[in-house]
Amino acid sequence: MLLQFKEKLHKEDLWYANFGIEREGLRVTPEGELALTPHPKAFGNKLSNPYITTDFSESQIEMITPTYSTVEEAYQFLNALYQITVSELEDEYLWPQSMPCLISMEQEIPIALYEEGEAGRAAMNYRQALLEKYGGKKQLISGIHYNFSFNESLIQKLYEANHHELEYRLFKDQIYLKVVRNYIRYRWLLIYLLGASPVVDESYCSECRVSSKEVAPHSYSKLGAVSFRNSPCGYQNHMPIYVDYTDTTHYVHSLNEYIERGDISSFKEFYSPIRLKAKDPIHLMESLLQDGIEYIEIRSIDLNPFEATGISLADLQFIHLFILFLLEMDEREYDEWQEEATENERRVAMDGLQSELWLIQNGQEILLSDWAQSILDKMQTINETFSFNLDEILEDKRHQILNPNETISAKMIELVSDSDYVKVNLELARTYQENVLDQPYSLAGFEDLELSTQILIKEAIKQGIHIEVLDRSDNFICLKKGKREEFIQQATKTSLDSYSAVLAMENKVITKRMLRDKGISVPMGEVFTSLPAALASYSQFINQHIVIKPKSTNFGLGITMIEQLNSKKWFQQALEIAFNHDQSVIVEQFQRGNEYRFLVIDDEVVGVLQRIPANVTGDGIHTIEQLIQQKNEHPIRGVNYNRPLEKIKIDASLHLYLEAQQLTLTSIPKLGEKIQLRENSNISTGGDSVDMTDQMPSRFKEIARKAAKDLNVAICGVDMIIEDWRDESSNYSIIEMNYNPAIHIHTYPLIGKGRPVAQSILKALNFIS
Repeated sequence: MLLQFKEKLHKEDLWYANFGIEREGLRVTPEGELALTPHPKAFGNKLSNPYITTDFSESQIEMITPTYSTVEEAYQFLNALYQITVSELEDEYLWPQSMPCLISMEQEIPIALYEEGEAGRAAMNYRQALLEKYGGKKQLISGIHYNFSFNESLIQKLYEANHHELEYRLFKDQIYLKVVRNYIRYRWLLIYLLGASPVVDESYCSECRVSSKEVAPHSYSKLGAVSFRNSPCGYQNHMPIYVDYTDTTHYVHSLNEYIERGDISSFKEFYSPIRLKAKDPIHLMESLLQDGIEYIEIRSIDLNPFEATGISLADLQFIHLFILFLLEMDEREYDEWQEEATENERRVAMDGLQSELWLIQNGQEILLSDWAQSILDKMQTINETFSFNLDEILEDKRHQILNPNETISAKMIELVSDSDYVKVNLELARTYQENVLDQPYSLAGFEDLELSTQILIKEAIKQGIHIEVLDRSDNFICLKKGKREEFIQQATKTSLDSYSAVLAMENKVITKRMLRDKGISVPMGEVFTSLPAALASYSQFINQHIVIKPKSTNFGLGITMIEQLNSKKWFQQALEIAFNHDQSVIVEQFQRGNEYRFLVIDDEVVGVLQRIPANVTGDGIHTIEQLIQQKNEHPIRGVNYNRPLEKIKIDASLHLYLEAQQLTLTSIPKLGEKIQLRENSNISTGGDSVDMTDQMPSRFKEIARKAAKDLNVAICGVDMIIEDWRDESSNYSIIEMNYNPAIHIHTYPLIGKGRPVAQSILKALNFIS
């Protein structure tokens, strides 16, 4: 079908589609037993969280990506979900295998618990019925579900090219039904190539009555096994169910017959390797008849234990190409095609690694290797015709056909044979989790965004709030939950603050005037609009501790502090730096003490940081420049706000500050000697951060809260100099109000406790309570 009309089709018609991935997995203890703790509270309501919920068991996490137009985007989001999920597990791991972990004889398998309400009770009752009918162990079997629908433009072009007599909706149904029928016929190939569950723990052996042998302590397999999950030992209906895939009417009617006979309780209990999905998932049968097929769900993919997410991007791309092959492949009439397909599934799942395995093709025996190569030949033709550039992936699959010992299942058996089933999978789970915890800052798939934006996205996902990145370069996102919608830039620019309030905070002179009028202490100073006018004020500030800064910039840009002004040359250089950033410059007295950032959100101080100016400590060997380079190599430091701290910048202000100390970048500090590189303590210029939220006296928190309220702002950073924070009567001065405060510095301080400020933003926006 595709090749027949290739002149009318473009690569984009086929490459872009609608992709979604679901990944199930068990929470296990450090000993490899099923964790009996509740679903993590961090993920909120299990019934309403669209991203992270539970499947059958309270111990079985399910991650669900949104729908994306490319499989690469869906894969990236799956990585983010995995990272978020394992980060919230305490003394537990996410089991990387489809087949269950160690289950003690006396261990009860908990069904998923839901909050009170009709939907919750219905979900629990359904799971209880499944538990009684199939047993808990089989219910714990996990896997990957691959949700897919074609680009609408592709179906439209095929419809027009076929001059089909059917109305469009029925033609569209036939497209999907052909793919479904062919998937059932050819699914054995995916089981062979992606099967990854050839071993079970002895605690599962009672569920699997096929002949098996102990390949390692407490670990059982069968010679040639590829996927116990897709075998009679896996999660299948008690009896084969062969529905009629002629059209949606025949499908619904035939499935209803099984339900009416009591073979299954509802359409949800039809454990087909591939499912038809409708617009209304609750009333699926009626919706299929009325609305047609919305998408298809492939369900026979094992978790790949060698991938943290459970599946590789290459395999997701291969499945996409396989679906196109299913659409292209002509069908041959054969009455017992479903029975034959089920037998091929069984043979490959249980004996796929056996040499010269024979399958059945339309009643005739055929070697698995010969049939597989012919399928890959057709997939290669599609790949070349539409320039998908998946040659390496196809070549790797050919290699696995010719070399069964290179398949995922064979590698798993080899790994288990040198240890045991539980130990191997625990070690894999532990390694994947440690990799995530070693890099806690970046969110997979969103690494190009500012860290504060990543943190807000991460919290929104945990809370089940829909997220959409609108403009990556501007860190502009949209959050949605129910009817609530909010557009946010850089995590803290929201509709909560008026434009006039933002303009007031941008202007440091106006800010100080407004605060001073409200009785809040601010430093005294003057504004200059030209370099000559500012230079003329030199005698006014001589011998004073002063700050020179642009009037309307943030992030510490262009700021210079001079401990004791006694050089007009330094004064002029500092002024020139400031004028490079703004047309107006402020020169003001410096308030003695340490600088603290108070983060105010919705009339509450949710975080307090001491910000320590950029510095290095000498070792008697390295120069200041080398020490800066060493400090910048720490993983907590990055650039453009993608790490909690910024790298120390070597710029004109730094050179000037060193010169004031009679130092240069080539100076070698003594062992233990601390060299301050700047006077200003902005994190954005390489400063350090220390959480002080719990220690800071209430008086200073109240001053910060009042300052925000006086300026009528909901989210802001209040920068305050306090001479001695331990003394509530100590002198203080608010030196700046920031309308776009970074939240990552409070979430990940260098020293002290991180604060859940993203939650505070979501609460202020009424997304969570």
